[in-house]
Amino acid sequence: MTMKVERLLVRVLIRDESDVVMAKKRVRELANKEGMRNAAVEALQEAISEVARNIVVRAREGELFLGVVEQSDRRCIAVVAREIVPGISSSESATMDGHSTARGLGLDLSSARSLVDEFEVASMAGEGTTVTMKKWIA
Repeated sequence: MTMKVERLLVRVLIRDESDVVMAKKRVRELANKEGMRNAAVEALQEAISEVARNIVVRAREGELFLGVVEQSDRRCIAVVAREIVPGISSSESATMDGHSTARGLGLDLSSARSLVDEFEVASMAGEGTTVTMKKWIA
């Protein structure tokens, strides 16, 4: 199946906690405009919060892109989060409960994965990490 990005609507720079709050606000605005149910919006906001805070703690700088993807007869809100550096050595272990490189609870990526419909991590140590999340609109 071919996936087509219909609209890339928002870019949010992530450097500190205020940017995390802004990202959550922007995804709520987009999701509401697209007709996503409130419970799904809240789950997507929490997933963004987890991933964006991970950027702030680990990399100190990154960005989120929010858009609408259409696939066959379905639409979703897609989130692409990129940290500039440092990247993670094992994207598989980073999404497991309890994994943490910042002495936290280790729930950031695994928690985010449990809140969305599709989740993918691409990373190379020293070159940054990209997390792609999709939440389908019912």
